Amino acid sequence: MSLVLDARDLVVSRGGRPILHGVSLSLAAGEALAVVGPNAAGKSTLVRTLAGLHVPESGSVSLEGRPLSSYSRDGVARAIALVAPEEEGPSALSVRDRVALGRYPHRGPFRPFTREDDAAVARALRQTGVEAVAWRRLGTLSAGERQLAALARGLAQEPRALLLDEPGAHLDIGHQLQLFRVLDEVRACGVAVLAVVHDLQRAAAWAQRIVLLSQGRVVAEGLPGTVLASDECARAFDVVVHGHAVSGLAHALYSFEEERR
Repeated sequence: MSLVLDARDLVVSRGGRPILHGVSLSLAAGEALAVVGPNAAGKSTLVRTLAGLHVPESGSVSLEGRPLSSYSRDGVARAIALVAPEEEGPSALSVRDRVALGRYPHRGPFRPFTREDDAAVARALRQTGVEAVAWRRLGTLSAGERQLAALARGLAQEPRALLLDEPGAHLDIGHQLQLFRVLDEVRACGVAVLAVVHDLQRAAAWAQRIVLLSQGRVVAEGLPGTVLASDECARAFDVVVHGHAVSGLAHALYSFEEERR
């Protein structure tokens, strides 16, 4: 698989406070990568740095072999879509108009919509299952519908890398399953997908590979079963018995192999 994103030794501070300390990771075309970790581990900062929204103090991010800093802002947006809670859009905007904003990097501010733009928007609405609410205002939707609309906006960008910050947060099980099914479909088409996932069981069931962050550092990386069953994972989430890390945390708390079958 060809690398879409490659981050090396990222050091990032926000407001004078160090957040990431030498973080490295890669993301390949068609890969499903979950980033997990406790609160304040640096997960959201990492995703925004990969999307070009934060500039690292040191280290580098490459997009398809070129430094991310060498791309224009529109060039980055044509290749990378970020879906985050604050990206849901103004409540008075219609779902379709919100999704249509995903075409901005491809056409600029003044060019009229083309058939290609219309087709991309229609495809994103259909793929995420929000066609029926396309003309409703975002403020009238449920949390699950708003999250799916935000995902549709990202898909309308037709990115080569899709980055999501806790996409399943506050969603009921039905909307969670729908959202992750869409992510599987996108990945199967060759898009690289990275998601910050709060639910370890969901991360294990969906991801091909997991990166575990703790205190701004990568402390484990690899197959879901290996990472989530590690002592590093137990220590990161502060799950201990009599002062010792619980070996096999994931196997003790979650049984995800059946869900994968």
